[in-house]
Amino acid sequence: MKYWRETIAVAARILTELLRRKRSLIFWSIFPVSVLILSGFILAERAKLSLNVAFEYTAPSTLAGAALFFSCLGGSVATVVAEREQKTLKRLFISPLSGTSYFLGIFLAHSCIGIGQTLLVYTIASFWGATFKGSLFLGFTIILMCIVAYVGLGFILGTQLARRIEDVNALVAAFGVPLLILGGAFLPSSLFPKTLINIAQFNPIYHMNEALVAVSAKGDELDKIGSHFWFLVVFAVMMVLGGWLSYWRMLIVERRL
Repeated sequence: MKYWRETIAVAARILTELLRRKRSLIFWSIFPVSVLILSGFILAERAKLSLNVAFEYTAPSTLAGAALFFSCLGGSVATVVAEREQKTLKRLFISPLSGTSYFLGIFLAHSCIGIGQTLLVYTIASFWGATFKGSLFLGFTIILMCIVAYVGLGFILGTQLARRIEDVNALVAAFGVPLLILGGAFLPSSLFPKTLINIAQFNPIYHMNEALVAVSAKGDELDKIGSHFWFLVVFAVMMVLGGWLSYWRMLIVERRL
């Protein structure tokens, strides 16, 4: 219960601070909505699809490939770097708060943001008649794995590569934008040449996108998306372990400073 209370308290503090500033939450709302609407109308026009079908395909791609990437990965990197700059970690060492609760609290805060974006994207898509065709449980599991993987990777990047808040944008842009394009976030992977498809097999965003599109727009079950799903399981576990080890390494370094 001690860890649970502390985790809730850390998550509530981060979310409260974001609500007070508002700008990040507003931008994380505007970005996926604008990408969703633009992609939906472009796909409907170029592929000669009805609007409801077009938005059924663009909603999962927008969510997994764009919305969660910037809020959960970019947001967690920014949170870790800002906490270091504000000396929050120094105060952690002289407080009864455990490092584990602090780690889980950041995870929980960005998970809440990711779930909020999920509701926003699918609510907007439903205005044009889009529906979620597959298993809600399987779809939620995929979304949760995306969030976990992004936040874990955010801990790795935020603790190992970013030293100042100014580094965040450059870091996310350098690693993120090529992976987003190759993952099918802005262009359907069906348009990729064979060479890029082969390269995309090593891109986790590609597997996130393909798995969620298959479940959401096509109604596929686990047996049809097995390769994408299990890739995500392994990747999410690796990112959580990597993020955990990177976090504790950062705490050791901070104690010495």
